Amino acid sequence: MTEVPVLYRRAEELNIPIYHLPLSATGSISIQNPDGSCAIAMDLPGRHTETEQRVHLAHELGHCVTGSFYNRYSPCDVRKYHENRADKWAVETLIPVEALDEAIAAGRTELWDLADCFGVDEAFIKKALSWYVHGNLASELYF
Repeated sequence: MTEVPVLYRRAEELNIPIYHLPLSATGSISIQNPDGSCAIAMDLPGRHTETEQRVHLAHELGHCVTGSFYNRYSPCDVRKYHENRADKWAVETLIPVEALDEAIAAGRTELWDLADCFGVDEAFIKKALSWYVHGNLASELYF
């Protein structure tokens, strides 16, 4: 399982500052500055579980690493495209396919058990399974 401090170190290595602000509505947000650098804001510590922090931080790092930012004022920019790229990066980072295969081979076949194994929520494990099995993140089609 990828621990939250590992994700913070990854952000530090990539020179991505992480700020803690009250973000109860979203839990996290990332931005790309005009110079191309990124920054992440996470909700105040203690307001989310470690699992929620892990999923949020991996997703926001996914935006930064893949450059997946959308312009809400552009009629041609598709928000879902950028969200999916960030989620795919987060899935591949938190749940590498080899580790998922090993967990399933070891008998972890229930969604809750896999989610617990990787320290994510069931919605996220569904995305991971959809990505690795079907090649997309549309978990609502399969679960």
